[in-house]
Amino acid sequence: MSWNVIEGNWKQLKGKVKEAWGELTDDEIDQIAGKRDILLGKIQEKYGIAQNEADKRIRDFENTLD
Repeated sequence: MSWNVIEGNWKQLKGKVKEAWGELTDDEIDQIAGKRDILLGKIQEKYGIAQNEADKRIRDFENTLD
């Protein structure tokens, strides 16, 4: 699923995002509002991982939605 589709369906996908990244708060998920770059930063911050690892996790998440 392309990120444009994910962004457009963010409200419907918030539950799946919460399942994938349970450490993100509801407020943080609302702030992300489907923006991939913001999600990337939040994952790096919350999980203490490098950008390339956070990017890989996001790509894996995208693949689960196809």
